[in-house]
Amino acid sequence: MDHRADRNRIYFCPMHSGVQQSHPGQCPKCGRDLVQASTRFALLRYMASNPFFLAMMAAVMVSMMAAAMMMR
Repeated sequence: MDHRADRNRIYFCPMHSGVQQSHPGQCPKCGRDLVQASTRFALLRYMASNPFFLAMMAAVMVSMMAAAMMMR
């Protein structure tokens, strides 16, 4: 394994963009797992793996559709 590549990686909190570090861990503010910054769609994968976020996204989509239907 190439340790030089590991030193260049940045991990961040999906909820607190100011929390960044050079190794995996948890956010000191909310306790969520840090995600690797260079990973494509990391935030989306993180949100899709959490049932709370899935329910929240569904509720937002339903309310947006209802609002759009009322505007007609």
